[in-house]
Amino acid sequence: MGKFGGFGGMGNMQQLMKQAQKMQQELQEAQEALKELEVTGTSGGGLVEVTMTCEKQLSAIKIKPEAVDPEDVEMLEDLIVAAFNDASEKADGIKEEKMGKFAGLGI
Repeated sequence: MGKFGGFGGMGNMQQLMKQAQKMQQELQEAQEALKELEVTGTSGGGLVEVTMTCEKQLSAIKIKPEAVDPEDVEMLEDLIVAAFNDASEKADGIKEEKMGKFAGLGI
């Protein structure tokens, strides 16, 4: 019998496989949750709101009428970009929080 006393090492291997399968399932569940979880970013004191999933799929944009000035379309464009960036930062924070435990796995 070898250094590990016969088949004693096989039990450890089975335990490692179970742990790996559990980790894989948890990873898939976390990824699915991120697809559904939404965040909202705002700009201009709430003049523009952008809603997206934590996987950065845009689901809604709300623009209050007072944000629309035909003479200054550039301001509205800037407000949309700022709201999108705000939502994106929130999504990144949540994604990091949910996926952080998988970071050392090369995922």
